[in-house]
Amino acid sequence: MTTATSPHAFWLAGREATGDETFEVTSPWDGRTVGTVGIPTEAQVEQAVAAAAGVAAEFAATPAHVRAAALDHVSRRLAERSEEIARLISAENGKPVKWARGEVGRAVSVFRWASDEARRFNSGTAQRLDSDAGGVGRLALTRRFPRGPVLGIAPFNFPLNLCAHKVAPAIAVGAPIILKPAPATPLSALLLGELLAETDLPAGAWSVLPVPNDRMPSLVRDERLPVLSFTGSGPVGWSILDSVPRKRVTLELGGNGAAVVLADYSSEADLDWAAQRIATFSNYQGGQSCISVQRVIADASVYDRLVPKVVAAVEAQVTGDPSDDATDVGPLISEDAARRVESWVDEAVAAGARLLTGGKRDGAAYAPTVLVGVPADVTLSCEEVFGPVLTISPADGEEAAFAAVNDSRYGLQAGVFTHDVQAAFRAHRALEVGGVIIGDVPSYRADQMPYGGAKESGVGREGVLFAMEDYTYERVMVLTGLDL
Repeated sequence: MTTATSPHAFWLAGREATGDETFEVTSPWDGRTVGTVGIPTEAQVEQAVAAAAGVAAEFAATPAHVRAAALDHVSRRLAERSEEIARLISAENGKPVKWARGEVGRAVSVFRWASDEARRFNSGTAQRLDSDAGGVGRLALTRRFPRGPVLGIAPFNFPLNLCAHKVAPAIAVGAPIILKPAPATPLSALLLGELLAETDLPAGAWSVLPVPNDRMPSLVRDERLPVLSFTGSGPVGWSILDSVPRKRVTLELGGNGAAVVLADYSSEADLDWAAQRIATFSNYQGGQSCISVQRVIADASVYDRLVPKVVAAVEAQVTGDPSDDATDVGPLISEDAARRVESWVDEAVAAGARLLTGGKRDGAAYAPTVLVGVPADVTLSCEEVFGPVLTISPADGEEAAFAAVNDSRYGLQAGVFTHDVQAAFRAHRALEVGGVIIGDVPSYRADQMPYGGAKESGVGREGVLFAMEDYTYERVMVLTGLDL
């Protein structure tokens, strides 16, 4: 059994395997060793790819009830072991355990939805063709079929749920998958492998391989893996797409999420709510979420009242040991990550920004931070900080606020605090993002909805059904000689 202290094995074609080398997974909070993980050899990686390619036709033909039952089993087992898994996520990732529990709950739902979709997906659509004289007696039936085995590459910030978003849709459509977890957080993925091993899925239908990043280019280019789903940094994601232009590639590459507070959102209760949501979701994963609040753009009429409320709410966030139920904000994934955040904040302050709270680093931890007056050309304004830092700026009206949101290379999601339904529809039309959240921060994601971005935030969509469509293609069969 894989545990938080001795998860040595990985999963090769559905079976446990060990490599010739290992690496240690350490806690970002206190540096302790959380587990030791085997590294697959090149021969073992080849074995996994060959097994996936070899089982592809068999797995695609597996009855829906078999795939759905496997997904149901994983969902149920995740729920049964939820506290254990939340503690594991917290240990390897540094995520406060309260947020880790939420992540497990989301993964439970992802597998449950995938089970439901597996049962109803691909029922086929019929189209009569006798609307033209040449189609008399003919009927077209369109169904979807897997493109082939999938390579899923997951990040560290949601080490269970983003693995679920790769694996569950693949199983639902009958596409073999090789899952590559982040080197910093492989333990949650390996535990997911445990649960998959309890099912009756065919050998080769899935593997969980903690392959080092420097050995990934050859796996990415392997033609036997025609579908690739990647969540992570922009430079890595775009380099993957450039290296395999003929593959089906989905990239979720992050953003610098904006929360807009419009003039009509002006009562004390409104501003208290907005400030609380902004403070919570600029810090809830140590800011290490693609849709965390990084930029707050407030109408000039509410700006002066909103800023102190946001600062107070940020200062109320409880920082500390992620295993403590009271902790809201834990460490970043590494000290290097915290040093990078520190350097960006220091650069902004040196350029004239005013630090209202935070701005201090302690090892891998960085204090929740708020800045105003941040110049538009500093790194903090232009890039994804991926840390517990937010900036607040005023805007003269709705049009200027929306333009400020769009003044970014990124476009993942945006939040708009307003009660005006017309403004909501204007935001939906104007904002160049993949999702617009009305009355809340950009950090809301329902795992069954389409999720992805515009511009440099990526290509394609996740979300169970939408990933299933991405992993498959339409194939038409024309029946001839029918008496319609």
